[in-house]
Amino acid sequence: MQFIFFMGLVSLFADITYEGGRSVAGPFLATLGASAAWVGLAAGLGDLLGYGLRLVSGFVADRTKAYWPLTIIGYACIFAIPLLCGVSSWPVAVLLISLERVGKAIRSPARDAILSYATKEVGRGWGFAIHEAMDQIGAVTGPLLISAIFVLRGGYRQGFALLWLPAGLAIGALLLARSRIGEPRQFESPAAGAPAGTGRGFSRIFWMYSLFTFLCVAGFANFQILSYHFKVSHVIPDFQIPIFYAIAMAVDGGVALLIGKYYDKRGLRALLALPFLTALIPFFGFSSRYGFVLAAVLLWGAAMGIHETVMRAAIADLTSVDKRGAAYGIFNLIYGGSWFLGSSLVGLLYGISSVSIIAFVLVTQIAAILVFILLQRASHRPSASAGTL
Repeated sequence: MQFIFFMGLVSLFADITYEGGRSVAGPFLATLGASAAWVGLAAGLGDLLGYGLRLVSGFVADRTKAYWPLTIIGYACIFAIPLLCGVSSWPVAVLLISLERVGKAIRSPARDAILSYATKEVGRGWGFAIHEAMDQIGAVTGPLLISAIFVLRGGYRQGFALLWLPAGLAIGALLLARSRIGEPRQFESPAAGAPAGTGRGFSRIFWMYSLFTFLCVAGFANFQILSYHFKVSHVIPDFQIPIFYAIAMAVDGGVALLIGKYYDKRGLRALLALPFLTALIPFFGFSSRYGFVLAAVLLWGAAMGIHETVMRAAIADLTSVDKRGAAYGIFNLIYGGSWFLGSSLVGLLYGISSVSIIAFVLVTQIAAILVFILLQRASHRPSASAGTL
């Protein structure tokens, strides 16, 4: 629990930095002259890099066991966000935003593997939920700080400049955690964990789970494109956009704690709510009514709470210790590739009509439900701690 707390503290400061930046990334790109299609493509590209490159970093983490160096290098990339304070070209802004996502790709498999060792003793779902809840404290604080800058008559550049401080604190907390805790693999023996399949591959249930994830995420609208719509449609004032993001992050943290406990009792059944939440978001999110977009933000935050907790915890229960980093890498490649394709398509469809976005999302989520039904029938109890499907 001490180790989980330390890593949660690191994520708290890091999230103040990059979630503060992400809360206004869409509107900021709009002020620099980017179109909705480019914003959607940029958001998707960032997520593709942020998740897709985890395949490489996950394999490297397993092969070299350099979990701490990879984690430290990855977190250092968050300094790309405060650098946005001096950018005047949207392609350069996209480059810096993408660099932060690359850093997340470098650190995440190693960090999640480290966390998976510690959460073995306290329950996978609960351990990841605690980390996610602390993470979301930062995710709420960051956007609120940016909003405060707007209220104080500042702008995007002053907001990005403020983020130098939490970025530095995140690195300081990480180095402190490294010096205090040491080697986290002591928490879980090599024999622990669910079988990863025969030979060098992964189990059939792992791949079915990954397909379900791909379909769910493909229809999950990125907040950048949602916030772009909020600005260009003048649904809400600029200073309220980061507040809406903070609300979503608060919901994310609360749902994470609830869904984490539920997962430890009932297993992957906790994921069944995800396609239903995802399907509802575009109905409200691309509206021109204030109350509707607020409802979309609440739904978006609830879905993210499931993404960041159960989806990560389940990988640890579906794979063995010696393949944990690689499993997170493969899973995140699928996750990021799906979000890239989905975000890019939603950005293009935005120029056509909101009805076309709704149709696309419904198709993907219906397909996800069908895969989940097959997954439930084909799978068995993944581990004693995860419960049954």
